[in-house]
Amino acid sequence: LPLLLLALGLAAAAKSPYQQVLQHSRLRGRQHGPNVCAVQKLIGTNRKYFTNCKQWYQRKICGKSTVISYECCPGYEKVPGEKGCPAALPLSNIYETLGVVGSATTQLYSDRSNLRPEIEGPGSFTIFAPSNEAWASLSAETLDSLVSNVNIELLNALRYHMVDKRVLTDDLKHGTTLNSMYQNLPIQIHHYPNGIVTVNCARLLKADHHATNGVVHVIDKVIATTTNTIQQIIETEENLETLRAAVAASDLNSLLESEGQFTLLAPTDEAFNKIPQETLNRILGDPEALKDLLNHHILKSAMCAEAIIAGLTMETLEGTTLDVGCSGEELTLNGKPIIANKDILATNGVVHFVNELLIPDSAKTLFELAQESEVSKSTDLFRQAGLSSHLTGSERVTLLAPVNDVFKDGLPVIDSNMRNLLLNHIVKDQLSSKYLYHGQKLQTLGDKELRVFVYRNNLCIENACIAAHDKRGRFGTLFSVDKMLTPPTGSVMDVLKADHRFSTLVAAIQSAGLTENLNRPGTFTVFAPTNEAFRAMPQGELNKLMGNAKELANILKFHVADEILVSGAVNALVRLKSMQGDKLEVSMKNNVIHVNKEPVAESDLMATNGVIYAVKSVLQPQASRPQERGDEPADPALEIFKQASALSKVSQRNPRLAPVYSRLLARMKENSGA
Repeated sequence: LPLLLLALGLAAAAKSPYQQVLQHSRLRGRQHGPNVCAVQKLIGTNRKYFTNCKQWYQRKICGKSTVISYECCPGYEKVPGEKGCPAALPLSNIYETLGVVGSATTQLYSDRSNLRPEIEGPGSFTIFAPSNEAWASLSAETLDSLVSNVNIELLNALRYHMVDKRVLTDDLKHGTTLNSMYQNLPIQIHHYPNGIVTVNCARLLKADHHATNGVVHVIDKVIATTTNTIQQIIETEENLETLRAAVAASDLNSLLESEGQFTLLAPTDEAFNKIPQETLNRILGDPEALKDLLNHHILKSAMCAEAIIAGLTMETLEGTTLDVGCSGEELTLNGKPIIANKDILATNGVVHFVNELLIPDSAKTLFELAQESEVSKSTDLFRQAGLSSHLTGSERVTLLAPVNDVFKDGLPVIDSNMRNLLLNHIVKDQLSSKYLYHGQKLQTLGDKELRVFVYRNNLCIENACIAAHDKRGRFGTLFSVDKMLTPPTGSVMDVLKADHRFSTLVAAIQSAGLTENLNRPGTFTVFAPTNEAFRAMPQGELNKLMGNAKELANILKFHVADEILVSGAVNALVRLKSMQGDKLEVSMKNNVIHVNKEPVAESDLMATNGVIYAVKSVLQPQASRPQERGDEPADPALEIFKQASALSKVSQRNPRLAPVYSRLLARMKENSGA
């Protein structure tokens, strides 16, 4: 039984995507009888689709609502008085089958073009038969050209829809070609993961209709022969003049002439004209940026419009991705309906004309990247400070740009200090966040050294943590950060001495002999009690503490951890080991940092050897907290009980201690009597 189940599972897995979707449609339609398939019909049109599970529940195709209808699965028909579609269609020749499956116009034209004897007679053929609606959608001029000229053109057109062997949907492999019966010209097959099969970008509507002399597949378009490569299409289309020059300049001609299955999203001259001339000249004059731009318009596989019934992400030759989708009849790129002309078939793929240029990040300046991101206010700040040249030139830099929320109360005033601070937001060299490591040192254009901190849930540079994926431009990389950077200005002691709020703490550190410790190189996190915190202590307790250097040093060490923890790294509870030995518990509650449940007044005062948090209370180690102090009177009975319990266990192992145990029991009785 397990082997049988495995075999059945492998057989199901081997089904083509089309057959899998058809099977799902059968399952959804089985309540209406045998061989009934559920189909989704796009409201207001005649377009129908076999449904997959996702579409079944969404009830949408290309964002438009659908209705579910039930009809006979391919190859079956109704019987009066019977439920469902119990009868297989009569097996007859291809000519007769065309009339049964909804391609009567193809049947008519095969008669008129003298193809009928061939598809009525012996042989093994496959015909991709345009539906009646497909023929009706042709322009009068096109149709007239087919049926004139003693029907030779019509015969050739029909024979191009035929293959001289029996081909079922399972044989229609993605990216393959079939030699047609017209001069062996190729027919391109694409079989997509969503179950849609296209023939020269025409969608299979009703597939696998068996005939005595072959197979009939009904398609939604009349297909035409294809002899041009993508490169030849570029060379012959009038409105692709700029693209033609760009492809030649970037030496992509050979790629677009080669064998393969590409999708070219071809920018029209109109698309290029929409770009500011300065930007366009910069890209066209930069071979690397130009190549990235063009590769960003080439998808790695051929994607016909009919195959897109929902959004999907596709990879470009540049290595980036584009969101390809649809809205009703329109195709969309990154959510915008910018495809002007679709499904121009080439021998090595398909071309869609687009009326907007898709500029990848790799061809943009830092300024352009920032303007399109959630850091646009930062670019205004850098521009006001006269630093735009660093964001638009060819200098290899990384910009640490605070997100717009940082400036919700307005932009700061630009003065010399602010300009210097902004220079320290520009790091020398073009970096990538995935290569940053803990303890790494970065040099800024303001000649400051910044440290990298890697935490479980965040990546931070000094106090500023990266808030979004970095964007890599032509010469610079953009890091969006969650706050303005505050580069360190001195050691922990230097920072404390420079802030009048910590004068009592500075005196205490000096009195406890810890000054040298907090001046040396290191990685400290200091929870620094303010003057207010010391004043809040009972005077007697404060005096006693200040008069006892050893106890004072012990308390102060409890405020210092030997690792750097910036506020951006605090999400859940973080435990730090203090220099005194006990643990400090740091947490975030209502967007306020707490240490040992005490709120922090100010975070991230950066020092060259650590970070400082201002706290408004003096933290107490566990053993020094008043309720647990060892100098309070002890309960004599409790102390005796503790001793007795311990001696009881020992006396059982050592008979010489039995008298001591007896005396302790006597003392317990005396205390209980008292």
